[in-house]
Amino acid sequence: MTQLAALLLADGRFPAGGHAHSGGLEEAVTTGRVHDVESLGSFVGGRLATAGRVAAGLAAVACAGRWPVDALDAEAGARMASPAVRAASLRQGRQLLRAAAHAWPIRPVTVHHSVAVGLVAAAAGLGAVDAARWAAYDAVMAPATAAVRLLGLDPFEVAARVAALGPAIDEVAAEAAAFAAGDAPVEDLPAHAAPWLDLGAEVHALREVRLFAS
Repeated sequence: MTQLAALLLADGRFPAGGHAHSGGLEEAVTTGRVHDVESLGSFVGGRLATAGRVAAGLAAVACAGRWPVDALDAEAGARMASPAVRAASLRQGRQLLRAAAHAWPIRPVTVHHSVAVGLVAAAAGLGAVDAARWAAYDAVMAPATAAVRLLGLDPFEVAARVAALGPAIDEVAAEAAAFAAGDAPVEDLPAHAAPWLDLGAEVHALREVRLFAS
């Protein structure tokens, strides 16, 4: 059953609202930073190493239940310099918990998406490493899927790029799970920054024409 839960939650058809978010990819396309499969590969690799690593750490700790949710959510917000990113994260968190509440015994609350991932993973019977892997995968898959829609890229080539990141995703997940199992203070959670994503999110939020919310 836990394996089914992992597959269901990672499925893009699960109604968690992720289809409305590009993880900063739309702004990168608008400004020409991402324009083909090669540049997409660099983008998603960089996103995994920064936002993905942060999200994985938060999700793993939330799943393990080591700290109060409010304290952990505050740490999540502190790791997002952009108000637009914080707002998008809270929207995704609410939508994820709302959808998950129909399948598992979980109380809908307002928390950031990475924290919501951990809470849902725990409710579904998954472990910290599963929650971290889901968060890391989502950090890559959201922009990859958006790239197919925005640029009309070959979905087979895009899927190959995501598959190539498999070992890196597993590494990030293992690192996050090890932190969740240790005794380090919550303040020591990964805090890798991606300034361009933060700046791009603020510009994107002001654009009149957008396909994605973030």
